[in-house]
Amino acid sequence: MKILLVKLSSLGDVVHALPVVQDIRAALPGAQVDWVVEKSFAPVLALNTGLHRIIPCEIRRWRKSPFAAVTRREWGAFRTALQQDAYDAVIDLQGLTKSAVVARLARLAPGGKRYALANQTTGSGYEAPTRWLADVAIRITPHIHAVQRSRELTARALGYSLPSSLDFGLNRPLAHMKWAQAATENIAKRVAFVHGTSRADKEWPLAHWITLGQRFNAAGYQIALSHGSAREQATSQAIADALNASESTNAIVWPLLPLDALTQELAQCAGVIGVDSGVSHIAVALDLPHVQLYNFDTAWRTGPDSASGRQVSVFALPVPTVEAVWQAWLGCLGTVKTSQTKPSGSLDSFDQPGRNAA
Repeated sequence: MKILLVKLSSLGDVVHALPVVQDIRAALPGAQVDWVVEKSFAPVLALNTGLHRIIPCEIRRWRKSPFAAVTRREWGAFRTALQQDAYDAVIDLQGLTKSAVVARLARLAPGGKRYALANQTTGSGYEAPTRWLADVAIRITPHIHAVQRSRELTARALGYSLPSSLDFGLNRPLAHMKWAQAATENIAKRVAFVHGTSRADKEWPLAHWITLGQRFNAAGYQIALSHGSAREQATSQAIADALNASESTNAIVWPLLPLDALTQELAQCAGVIGVDSGVSHIAVALDLPHVQLYNFDTAWRTGPDSASGRQVSVFALPVPTVEAVWQAWLGCLGTVKTSQTKPSGSLDSFDQPGRNAA
């Protein structure tokens, strides 16, 4: 059986959909699973152990100059790649016009069908063409976690029951690292701070990051800072400069890393503190001790499942306090030993929304 998943963007949404691949492979061991995704997010999918083929596109860029010669050429090459195989099932996990069009362009095998969402779910984008262009539109409970939405849609489309465990499949080692830090650094005592986000109203104050970093330094941890833009790099450097005011190297700023290398670096950390962002969701997928910060009460929809205590969300208005985040981290550490008995990447299912640490 050949199955095509369509989830184009953004990074957090793509990460939330990753368990679908492992669900399919568990229920249908012989299935070939392919995925259409924006090219910039393909490196994360390349780490998933269950995918057969990743079909990259650049619809975001193509829409800016739809009639340019380079756009027409690249679009043609994409359509050729998309239609290389005939699929028994094409599943639009995104629910937008662009994903519906991509799903419609895919080639079906005899008897194959296209599946899509029949309705919008709370807090998620949805556009009507996704159900008009599908052969089968499936209605999903509106109040549902982003991970569970994709899992339920796929399970109902393909006719299997969801497994009790949750596996994001991010356990394929990289062939080699494209960069290296000094060998003397003790990454086992390194915590990553993920402060970057596409929305300013999701950010945490710079002073809070510095104060929290000082607490981690006092506890013997080194801070690693990621960034994905010049603005985020400046913030990372400001935090590092404040923490490195003494002669000790209490913080490092990672270079701009491709997503596969960044994922590998996160996987080697003792844990992650981050705002609601795609990189933070990668930390969840890696099953790292993780505290996710929310300035809005939306963790029930996109945050980690707090049932195990290993990964928690902290919500407060206008922003969570440093003390609340620190205490949440200590709580995560208290569950690490018991959590290590579970398979890598395995988490409890997201079936009880609204469990946030205050």
